[in-house]
Amino acid sequence: MRHVAALAGVGIKTVSRVINDEAGVSEATRQKVLDAIAQLNYQLDVTAGSLRRAGRRTLSVGLLLPSVSNPFSGEIHRAMEDALGARGIAVFAASLDDDPKREQAIIAAFLGRRVDGLVLTPIAKNQAYMIPEHSRNLPMVFIDREPVGVEADAVVTDNAVGAGKAAAHLLMHGHTKLAYLGDRTDIQTARERRRGFLEEVARAGLPTSALPVVDELHDEEAARRAALELLNSEDPPTAIFSSQNLVTFGTMRALKELGAHKRVALVGFDDFTLADMMDPGVTVIAQHPERIGVKSAERLLARIDGDDQTPRTYVVPSELIPRGSGEIRPPA
Repeated sequence: MRHVAALAGVGIKTVSRVINDEAGVSEATRQKVLDAIAQLNYQLDVTAGSLRRAGRRTLSVGLLLPSVSNPFSGEIHRAMEDALGARGIAVFAASLDDDPKREQAIIAAFLGRRVDGLVLTPIAKNQAYMIPEHSRNLPMVFIDREPVGVEADAVVTDNAVGAGKAAAHLLMHGHTKLAYLGDRTDIQTARERRRGFLEEVARAGLPTSALPVVDELHDEEAARRAALELLNSEDPPTAIFSSQNLVTFGTMRALKELGAHKRVALVGFDDFTLADMMDPGVTVIAQHPERIGVKSAERLLARIDGDDQTPRTYVVPSELIPRGSGEIRPPA
């Protein structure tokens, strides 16, 4: 804090007021302090007074997930809590909301609390900003998406392979008029699922240039509108692959609105509660978030305990679960 105060040309108490968002500091002075904090990559150490235990560990880890309200994220969180709790380690979880600025801010907050390790789902194009922490051997594991700019363990789903399974399943059931509804293209998993789906269609000898591909579907309503437009077109698809749960939900709504849910095939990526209770049941490419959580916890604990082997990526296989919607055949 002294270095921040010196660089900003203010007193330590002023720096403290800015950090704690207290009144009595002009906007110009506040900005000087914030600039100094950014320049020095300063993180507030909120636990310094309590770090007297052996090894200076806080018995806590930071977990950054796409959204703690998402069932996929929730299962990862629970699996990690169970695995790490057995070692007396608490898990602090936060939502990324696929915002690069939020990613860096939350990681800074975790570091300020001197967590013993990080488990991260990144969205920023490059994680090189974490090199200082990486060089200090802070244990870190990336989940769902592999890191760029730093070398660290990663635990991921076979996204391209899983999407390829979906395409192969629809092709096997006689479909040649397929459509792909996708997530944001700045998300690594979305790009991999699109690649896997289109490559499998191409391997079957079908041209992919004419296959309808709709990306950047950020939510359920956007997916619903996109599906309605496709289904109401002059040459509608007989089968749709939806690349994540919110896109699947929007597609299901569109199919139901048009009364097409029993004549247009649907395969979604990600399983969800009550998928088997729909009419027809929804065929999915299921990830295994509990396995991802357990493996991530295992790797983080190994790193905390001193494992220094070369970082690697661990792949958790996906699974095709046929329930009815993906087995609908095209019109004769």
